[in-house]
Amino acid sequence: MLTEATLQSVHNETRQGEAYAPFELDNNLYHKKFYIESYGCQMNFSDSEIVASILQAEGFGATRNYLEADLVLLNTCSIREKAEQTIRKRLTEFKKVKDARPGMLVGVLGCMAERLKSKLLEEEKLVDMVVGPDAYRTLPGLIEEAETGQKAVNVMLSRDETYADISPVRLESNGVSAFISIMRGCNNMCSFCVVPFTRGRERSRDAYSIINEAKDLFARGFKEVTLLGQNVDSYYWLPPSPKGVCEEASNNNAVTFANLLEMVAQVNPQLRVRFSTSHPKDITEDVLHTMAKYENICKYIHLPVQSGSSRVLQLMNRTYTREWYMAKVDQIKNIMPDCGISSDIISGFCTEMEEDHKDTLDIMRYSGYDMSYMFFYSERPGTLAARRYTDDVPLDVKKRRLQEIVELQGKLSLESNKRDIGKTFKVLIEGESKRSSDDWMGRNTQNKVIVFAKTGGNLQKGDYVWVKVKDCTQATLLGEMIN
Repeated sequence: MLTEATLQSVHNETRQGEAYAPFELDNNLYHKKFYIESYGCQMNFSDSEIVASILQAEGFGATRNYLEADLVLLNTCSIREKAEQTIRKRLTEFKKVKDARPGMLVGVLGCMAERLKSKLLEEEKLVDMVVGPDAYRTLPGLIEEAETGQKAVNVMLSRDETYADISPVRLESNGVSAFISIMRGCNNMCSFCVVPFTRGRERSRDAYSIINEAKDLFARGFKEVTLLGQNVDSYYWLPPSPKGVCEEASNNNAVTFANLLEMVAQVNPQLRVRFSTSHPKDITEDVLHTMAKYENICKYIHLPVQSGSSRVLQLMNRTYTREWYMAKVDQIKNIMPDCGISSDIISGFCTEMEEDHKDTLDIMRYSGYDMSYMFFYSERPGTLAARRYTDDVPLDVKKRRLQEIVELQGKLSLESNKRDIGKTFKVLIEGESKRSSDDWMGRNTQNKVIVFAKTGGNLQKGDYVWVKVKDCTQATLLGEMIN
């Protein structure tokens, strides 16, 4: 399927359109039921866990079956046109159920809320309420308003909302890995991206609330956390200053992302730490050295390049050149030779020529990505690109170039996995393999999935084991446990 991230390895965490049901709720305690689906990035899935916590406090329990839900919510993604089409289709399906069950409420959350609120509420009459990503605390009041027959809307963006005091309900969790949101919003104005307009400006969460959440997760048996943000490397938190302390002294106490990463790693050496996503311009040498210093900080960086052409990167407002990006890849590999790197790649951006496309293929080979999320350009209303440039690359050309990108990434992924044959890795068991209950599935520090037989030992999810790689596919390492 060429229009979405084609090379979806089995360790893709951003599953789309999957219904959630909290594993930790006893629904007999709740007099109403909610159903929620999340689309798009990891931040949306993390936000759904915050929403679940708010709804739980209001007496709602989760259900896997939207046909029996009193409240149906879609946490939406606006990053690509196909995602919006999928959500509209899903809302149409829900409307048919709602027509037969007048008491049921349907709401849209997240990134589609602001741009499409009028169409969804008034023109198409698909939903009862629209709630932006900074307005989830107002859900109880909005539900009450919608129950009276009024259309309920809150899409206001905030300069300080981080939901730091809300303990997320871990939805559809494997009990091993969990997300921790460390910041919200984005200050980077990439010309193709809607995030600054749908999620607002950057604000960093209180570092101590992050550490406390990590400690709580570990105490409950979780063995891996992923620190989430639109651009985690720009995390910067200033503790409140005591009276009489000057601004310069206060800034000396600032917590950077490198500081935060170290603090989370020190929670417990048995707690693995990952993070996503990094903007190449912001990932510092301090972060790289901190990663190298701690064994439990995973040696894996998602480093979106978007294009290998300096000319196109300038149009995208990515603020770096191809040479600068390649130097950053060199720096990563010099400090951590075993570090895995993945990327995001867009084909067919405005004015892209064959020479630009060849530059993208070239930078993929240079970087040797383990995997990538690959798309063709989809113009999004309201973005800088939509206002400044013409979407002038024909669709068939976009698809052909994307196909070449996908094929090259397939070769790079297979080559990367073949280089691991014969190596031994520490693997965190996440559960049984989807293909066989006789096998375990886990990941190594480079975020590669490893499948291996359940031979010997009394192992369970959350255990660490050493696995020697014997074979591989394009997406998966195949191995056996060793002592």
